[in-house]
Amino acid sequence: MMTKPLWQPDERSVAKMAITQFMGVAGQRSGRSIASYEELHAYSVEDPATFWKILWDEAGVKGDPGTEPYVSDIDRMPGAKFFPRGSLNVAENMLARDGDGDALVFWGEDKVKRRMSWSELRRQVAQLQTLLKDIGVKSGERVAAMMPNMPESIVGLTATASIGATWSSCSPDFGVQGVLDRFGQIEPKVLIACDGYWYAGKAIDISDKLVQITKQLPSVERIIIVPYLGTDRDVVQALVAQGRGAETWGDAVLARDPKPLTFERFSFTHPLYILFSSGTTGMPKCIVHSGGGTLLKHLSEHRLHTDVKPGDRLFYFTTLGWMMWNWLVSGLANGATLLLYDGSPFHPSGNILWDYAQAERCTHFGTSAKYIDALKKAGFKPRETHNLTPLRAILSTGSPLVAESFDFVYADIKHDVHLASISGGTDIVGCFVLGIPTLPVWRGEIQGPGLGMAVDVVDDQGHTVTHGKGELVCRRPFPSMPVGFWNDPDGKKYRAAYFDRFPGIWHHGDFAEWTEHQGIVIHGRSDATLNPGGVRIGTAEIYRQVEQLEAVQEAVVIGQDWEGDVRVLLFVVLKSGCQLDDALRDKIKKHVRVGASPRHVPARIVAVADIPRTKSGKITELAVRDIVHGRPVKNKEALANPEALDLFRDIPELRT
Repeated sequence: MMTKPLWQPDERSVAKMAITQFMGVAGQRSGRSIASYEELHAYSVEDPATFWKILWDEAGVKGDPGTEPYVSDIDRMPGAKFFPRGSLNVAENMLARDGDGDALVFWGEDKVKRRMSWSELRRQVAQLQTLLKDIGVKSGERVAAMMPNMPESIVGLTATASIGATWSSCSPDFGVQGVLDRFGQIEPKVLIACDGYWYAGKAIDISDKLVQITKQLPSVERIIIVPYLGTDRDVVQALVAQGRGAETWGDAVLARDPKPLTFERFSFTHPLYILFSSGTTGMPKCIVHSGGGTLLKHLSEHRLHTDVKPGDRLFYFTTLGWMMWNWLVSGLANGATLLLYDGSPFHPSGNILWDYAQAERCTHFGTSAKYIDALKKAGFKPRETHNLTPLRAILSTGSPLVAESFDFVYADIKHDVHLASISGGTDIVGCFVLGIPTLPVWRGEIQGPGLGMAVDVVDDQGHTVTHGKGELVCRRPFPSMPVGFWNDPDGKKYRAAYFDRFPGIWHHGDFAEWTEHQGIVIHGRSDATLNPGGVRIGTAEIYRQVEQLEAVQEAVVIGQDWEGDVRVLLFVVLKSGCQLDDALRDKIKKHVRVGASPRHVPARIVAVADIPRTKSGKITELAVRDIVHGRPVKNKEALANPEALDLFRDIPELRT
C-alpha cells in the first residue's frame, strides 16, 4: 500500500488557485464553513442553486441569470431546470477578450504553423456570422462541420452559436456512411468541410468522399470548403458540377465585408451542440446539449478543477469527433489561449507534441491514457529532452489511466505537475470525476467527484457501495445533462439510456470503486464487465497487468459465452520481433494471476495484428465480442479501422 502521494501542491500555489478563492466567496455567501474540497463539494450538491449562481457571478458570465429560483424541480431527474428565467449567448462569452494576443495557435502535421489573435478571431466570426444571416440560417437550425482541429473550426462553431444555431461536427477521417449516419439524422442547413488533411506524413484528399456525402444530404443549402491541402477550389468546382451551392472559405468568409458582431441571448437550455454516441451497437444517438449547461459545467472544470487562468495556454490532443474538442473550445470563455494540433502524435516522432508544448509554453497538456502508455512503451522521456517549466497540469482521459502510467508521468515527463485523470463522457459533455488541484495525487486514482456532481457507486439494487466495485451513478441533477436526444419527442430513448436501470438516478455505465483517499478508480465500462463464475471483473484490471509487459503493445479483453458460463479472452498486439509462444502465454497468465487474481487469468490468449477502435481512439470491446460470438457489428462506420474486425472471425483456438 502506497503511504505517500506522487504529488501534492505547495501551500503558496494553493492560496493563489481560483478554487481557493471560490471557497472563500462560497463560505461568505452561504454562511457556512467551507475550508476544504470535501466541504465545498458537499455544499455544491446540497445547495446547487446557490453554488451554480456563485459560479456564474465569479466566472463573470455574460448574460442574465434571471430571478430565483435558479434551479426548479431539483428533485426531478430528469426534469430539473437550471436558470429557468436566465439567458445568455455562449459565443459572447467565448469572445469576451479582444486585442493582439494569441487566441488560437495551430500546428499541422504538414509543418503549417499559424496564429490567430483575439481581434482576428472576432473579425472572422463576424464575417461568418454575416454570411450565415445572409443565407437565412435561423436559431435552432444546424450547421455541421467535417473538419480538422484548426482555427476555422473554432470560427465556425462560434459564429454558429452567436446566432443561436446548433453546431455538430466530426473529423474528416470518417467514412461516407459514418458521416451520413450522423449528419443525415440532424439535417444540417450548412456544411463546413476541409479539402483534405494530413496524417502520418500523407496528404489525404477527401474531395470524392465529400461529393458522395453531399449527394445524400439534401438538407444542405450551402457548402464552405476550407483550404488545408490547397485544393479547395478544385473541390468547390466538383461540388458545383453536382449542382450544389459551394464556395471556398476565402470567397465565402474572408472576402465578405462583416457587419458588426452581435450576440442574441437565448434561454439557458437553448441547444448549442449535437454530439454523437460511438454508434458501435447501432445508429449513433444524437445527444443535444444546451449552451448554458455546457458553459457552466466547463467553467467549473476549467477554473476550479484545472486552475485554468486568463492567459494560460491550454492544449488537448483531440479531433472534432470527440467531446474533448468541445471541452477544449470552452477554454476561450476562461480567457485561455487554445493550442490546436492536427495530425499523428507520433509523426515524425513521439517528440512532436512535446516540441509544441515547449515552443508554445503550454500550461495545461491534455491527451489520452493510450497516448501516455504508447509514449512510455516507446521509451520517450520528455523530462530529459524538453523544457516544460510552464507546464502545471497534465490531463488524461478516454480510458482508465493505469498506475504505471502515473509513475511514468512523474518519472519521465515532469515531477512537479498536477496529473489529473478524468472521466465523464459525451453524454454530459464533461466529467463525473476528475482532478482537484488542491489535493494530493495518489497512484492510479482519480482524485474525486466533480463539483455539483452527486457521484456514487452502487450495487445492483442501487445501494451505496463504500468498499468494493459497483456501478457509477449520479444521484442529483446537474446543468450539463442533455436537453434530450434528437428525434425523441417523448424522451423515451433518453430515459431508457440513463434512467431505466435506477429510476431517478443517472446510470452512466462505468464500473467503479471508491478508494481510501476518497478518490475513485474506474474499472472499465460495465457493459463490458466480465462475469466468469458469476464474479464481476472490470476489464481495466486485466489491462493494467498486461500492459506492464514489455512484449505487449496493446490488448483487448472480452468475455466469451462458454459452456453455460463466461470465460475471459485476451487478444494482444505484440511488439515487433516478439512471438506469442507458450513461454509468453505463461508469463502473461502469471502476471495477471499475481497482479490481479486467479479469476482474472484469461482462458485463451490470442495474438492479432490490430485492434478495432473508434474514431476517438477507444478500443471497442463490444464490437470484438459481437464478432467472436458470430453476431453482426451494426455500425462499422463508427470505427477508425473496421478492417481489424476480420482478424477476430473464426479463430480456431476459441472453439475449444
